[in-house]
Order: sequence, then C-alpha cells, then structure tokens
Amino acid sequence: MARKAAGRPPEETLSLWKREQALLKTLVVDRDTEAWQRDPAFSGLQRVGGVDVSFVKGDSVSACASLVVLSYPELEVMYEDCRMVSLTAPYVSGFLAFREVPFLVDAVQQLREKEPRLMPQVLFVDGNGVLHHRGLCSRGKVQRGSGVAPIPTLSLNCWTHCLTSPASSSSAPAGFGVACHLGVLTDLPCIGVAKKLLQVDGLENNALHKEKIRLLKAGGDSFPLMGGSGTVLGMALKSHDHSTKPLYVSVGHKMSLEAAVRLTHGCCKFRIPEPVRQADIRSRDYIRRTLGVQGAPALQPERSKKAQRPKACPQGVSEEPAVSCCVVNCSVKSTWQRTEPTCQSP
Repeated sequence: MARKAAGRPPEETLSLWKREQALLKTLVVDRDTEAWQRDPAFSGLQRVGGVDVSFVKGDSVSACASLVVLSYPELEVMYEDCRMVSLTAPYVSGFLAFREVPFLVDAVQQLREKEPRLMPQVLFVDGNGVLHHRGLCSRGKVQRGSGVAPIPTLSLNCWTHCLTSPASSSSAPAGFGVACHLGVLTDLPCIGVAKKLLQVDGLENNALHKEKIRLLKAGGDSFPLMGGSGTVLGMALKSHDHSTKPLYVSVGHKMSLEAAVRLTHGCCKFRIPEPVRQADIRSRDYIRRTLGVQGAPALQPERSKKAQRPKACPQGVSEEPAVSCCVVNCSVKSTWQRTEPTCQSP
C-alpha cells in the first residue's frame, strides 16, 4: 500500500529547520580547497562520487538512497551502496535537504568507516547548491555557539563538526541548497547539478535565457547565471555535444564555480554527469530487484522521461520490501520517526 509523507511540519519544527539552515549556511566554503581542483587536468583526483534518492511509484515515503563512487578519469564504478529508506518528513519548498540528506550523510559516513580508501574526493548532487532560494534564513542571523538546538534528525557528530569547523573566509553565498547542505555535513567538496533552472533572484527561463541556450554550440560551452542582486549563482553548461538542454551547475561546498563547471563537463559521457547518472540508474534498479519486479531493464545511456521529483519506480508485490545492500551494511531509517533495523551484506 502506497504511503504519503506527513503534511506541513509544525511551526516549531519549521522554525528549527530555518535556524539550522542559517547556521550551516555560514559554514559553506565557495572556493577551491584542494590542490587537484586548481590543476587544469585535475591531477590527483582519483575518485568522484554521486548520490541520488529514488522513490517507489505512488509512494512518497518509500525510497532508495544510493551512493556510488567512480574512478576518475575512467568513470568506472568502484563502489555502490543502495538502501531502502522511509522519508516521512514532509517536503517543504526550500527545505528538501531535511527530507533526504540525513540518509546520504549516513551512506557517506558508513563508507568512511568501512572502506576509507574508496572515499570520494568530490560529490555530485542532483540538485542545487548556492543557486537556491534567497532570504529563507535571513532573519535572526545565527552565530556559532549561540545555543541553537539541533534538529533530532542529525547526528551529534554532524553537529560537532558544524560547530567546530571554521567558517568560510569568502563572501556568503546567495543560497543554500541540498548540495551545500550535504557538503557541509560530510566536509567534502560538493557540486550541485540541476536539470531545470531554479528561477530565483530574478533568474527566468524567458526568451533571452532560451536564446543564450541556443548559442551554446559544443560540449563545454557555458554562460553565467547572474541574479538580480548582481551575484553569479551558477553556470548553464552544455554538457555534451549532442545535448539540447543545459545543466545548471552551482557550488555546493569547498570548490570554486570554475572548477565545478570544468569537472562536471569532464564527468559527462552523456548529458548527466556519470556519478549522478549511475546513482540514479542503480537506485531505480535496486528498487525493482528488491520489490520483486521481473525484467528490470539494463542500464541505459539516457532516460527518455523527463526528470521529476520525487522520481518514481514501479511498485512491487510486497508492501514492505526486504532490505539488502549492494556493498556494505544497510539500514532503514526515518527522518521523522526514526527506526533503525540493520542488516549485513551477504
């Protein structure tokens, strides 16, 4: 039986989300922090990661959270971890991270503990970084150590990291999307890659924007996304010679926009960066296999259907699928009412 997430959270919870978001936003670093990021050929970069959350068709609670790690520049899968999760926290525009990120943080932490040699040096996220809603948390700026109560969905370790990490020395980014949220909590360089333009700070998908897209001729061509505030929030990138639609790349954490755009292009065999594409494909396939659906399709180079959130997969025969894991331990957790049965890999 399909389940639906709870409605809008209580005002107290929403207020806490805003305060937490404001705190984490002060920790975003929007400049290169690693030597490989400044190298024209990304010399020293060996592992790139991608994350994704795919939902069971007709169910806004049951989903598969996936983390993959690929070799660079070969872009071959080195590691994958798929797990069924229950996302009972409601979706609220501007606060998607509070619904999805805890599970992705768990996956990264588990990899760090079990297979540190396979830790990605950068994460690609299907979503936005600083190209995000402005002013969501502008009231009552939160200072580190101000005694703001943490949200129960985040671990104590995450909060210890947030409260002890040095804040960015660069100017504060314009927004704080899911790529920023994940980057700060994992302390990894993070890149936000969106398939649709988030129309914020005066950005519009209007005739002028479409004309700029038309002028992108070859893979790697791009143009800046400058908001009404005069801030460059991201870049529209033609990721592949045969792509007709651009990607919208923005800084998540610990990386400059220039390096983020170059690396995104370098990770594209097709339109979507391979780390994100593989995470999406494998999470969908995991749902099909876990729910007992026959004839799961082979991995395809591109999906024909338009991307949408939540992403749906066919619902299987069982209401509560048995949990298994592709590589390491796995768990079923809830951001709203957390339960944690665990299992071991076969």
